[in-house]
Amino acid sequence: MIPLSDESRRPARFPVATAVIIALNVVGFVLELMNGDRFVTRWSVIPADIVSGRHWSTILTAMFMHASWSHIIGNMVFLWAFGPEIEDAMTPGRFVGFYMAGGLAATVAQIAMDPGSTLPNLGASGAIAAVMGAFLVTYPGDRIRTLLFLGWFVRVTFIPAAALIGFWLLTQLISLGAVADVQSGGVAYAAHIGGAIFGAVTARLVESPRRRRGMSGEF
Repeated sequence: MIPLSDESRRPARFPVATAVIIALNVVGFVLELMNGDRFVTRWSVIPADIVSGRHWSTILTAMFMHASWSHIIGNMVFLWAFGPEIEDAMTPGRFVGFYMAGGLAATVAQIAMDPGSTLPNLGASGAIAAVMGAFLVTYPGDRIRTLLFLGWFVRVTFIPAAALIGFWLLTQLISLGAVADVQSGGVAYAAHIGGAIFGAVTARLVESPRRRRGMSGEF
């Protein structure tokens, strides 16, 4: 399942923060393509380095790097599907802070899972998971326009956000259990789960005062 857009609402304004974050990810990926593996290794998060107090700046830089074309395209599609509405609920400035904090929480979760790992970790998926967690508690009933793959059959359908994100989170939990004792390259499931939990817990705290007043009935 690939989420495409929220069909239940539209942001009140163009999601400039979401667009800028996507642009920064594209720039980061271009730099990777230009500079090769040494650049990727230097600016990715290596848990053992962070635990030993080295290369802390990679916690930030790794959020804007990706392992492949499919990795960045998939992540940016998910961000564009859920980011604009959450940015609208928070304001652009709050959304950027929330996004970065979500990425930090996801990184901490991944490092806690295997603090001695020397494998490079990179990607925006932990921060995007925080956005999805926020969407789950903010707009659970919204209908998400989704590309659904059933074998060779592909169709566009509409799935409630709670069902779509809930199913995605369940697959992350199952996958985490399957690989918890294995140190190998692949998907950072702990980062996804950590990011999503952070987003679900903190989303309402970061909402704009305007939205909170509207929900409370104040004018």
